[in-house]
Amino acid sequence: MVDATTRFFEDLDRRGFEPLLVKTSGTLRFDLHEGAQTTHWLLEIDRGNLRVRQEDGEADTVVGTEPRLFADLVGGEENAVAALLRGDMTVVGDLRLVLQVERVFPGPPNSRGPHHTFQRRAA
Repeated sequence: MVDATTRFFEDLDRRGFEPLLVKTSGTLRFDLHEGAQTTHWLLEIDRGNLRVRQEDGEADTVVGTEPRLFADLVGGEENAVAALLRGDMTVVGDLRLVLQVERVFPGPPNSRGPHHTFQRRAA
């Protein structure tokens, strides 16, 4: 069974290009901490061109959070800015990259707006 986080990153990688990020370039590493274990996802953006790898590489910005919260973010059940303000998510580096990438996270279920609809697929 593939979890929501893996589906989200695989979808971004398959997409290859994201028009919402056409004015964005940089690298973000998402560090998902669960106890002593950390899962890393590296997102490279070059004027909307996307590449995703599951590795602990150098990045302009590092986002840290728990896997459960990140799954809620990519499921449209949580908001990244609200999580940052509550201290449930940390950012080291260029916060602007996080705010740009937050645009590709889905909005709440049944919402309308510029956010992409992330298809929940049965595993």
